[in-house]
Amino acid sequence: MRQINQPAYHHGNLRRVIIDAALQAISESGPAGWSLRELARRAGVSHAAPAYHFGDKQGLLTAVAAEGFAMFADTLERAAADVWEVGVAYVRFAIDHRPYSEVMFRPELYRVDDPSVASARERAANVLVTSAGTLSPSPEHDRLTTIAAWSLAHGFAGLWLSGALPESADGDPEALARSMIRLVFGAMR
Repeated sequence: MRQINQPAYHHGNLRRVIIDAALQAISESGPAGWSLRELARRAGVSHAAPAYHFGDKQGLLTAVAAEGFAMFADTLERAAADVWEVGVAYVRFAIDHRPYSEVMFRPELYRVDDPSVASARERAANVLVTSAGTLSPSPEHDRLTTIAAWSLAHGFAGLWLSGALPESADGDPEALARSMIRLVFGAMR
């Protein structure tokens, strides 16, 4: 695990330093591939600092999930005026903020009942449900349409990030996502 390029803690925003170190560690080895002690070493802080601020690894990952869901909700809300762009915004967020996504959609890693996680997750869900509702052929299909739209965006992002799609090497994920979403859901409108 490599140390982040940051001077030893002297500035007063230790919480941010630790979260940033966690995001870098997640980028390199996933959400489970590091310990709080290793993270402290990476961040250049005392080994007790992460535990002091977050309690344990689950507490730190809860902070990452809360921050991620808030950013995700902001991204989706900015796109909410155009139903097609909500799906594209979902894909763009997952690709641009991979460490957050790797935590957010693994609820066994964090405290799902944390109020900051729950409120941000609910904001994001509201945009997804509302958007999918405009694509639904009838009210009784709203839930199925939401699951289908979510699965399409989330699955596409996962395939792109894993490199499973040949286009992942040099393609445009937004353009491909936009075309795919219109192809699948355009007929429903």
